[in-house]
Amino acid sequence: MLTHLDAQGRASMVDVTDKAVTDREAVAESLVRMLPQTLEMIQRGGHPKGDVMAVARIAGIQAAKRTSDLIPLCHPLMLTSVKVELSVEAPDAVRIQARCKLAGQTGVEMEALTAASIAALTLYDMCKAVDKGMVIEHTRLLSKSGGKSGDFQAEVTSA
Repeated sequence: MLTHLDAQGRASMVDVTDKAVTDREAVAESLVRMLPQTLEMIQRGGHPKGDVMAVARIAGIQAAKRTSDLIPLCHPLMLTSVKVELSVEAPDAVRIQARCKLAGQTGVEMEALTAASIAALTLYDMCKAVDKGMVIEHTRLLSKSGGKSGDFQAEVTSA
């Protein structure tokens, strides 16, 4: 059942007024594949735009905080923690993992997914001049906890 529909079948923001405040957390990831020489340039700090991974991390954090401005019908949330980590997957990929937390009446899955996606897009944007063939893939929710719908843990896959 789609929960973003009102009694007349129109799209609407879900009313969370009567939902209990619980601790909620979500983790999402995205993978950016690139040429090995592009990744090597990023790792050695040789990119002319500076620390590409630091900029992508900041972009992901900022995006999580602005999710309700980007995704229609998302509630504006007071996040208590946003962490975006980038790790090298040898020899041609960067894995981005975003973790969002709050104590609230609705979940943070969209915030985690937005953070991972925007960090990946930022990495692409900063490196596109040297590697237009980069691919963003496997953006997905890894886990969520808290709330009425309960916990979720994605199956482990090899990306």
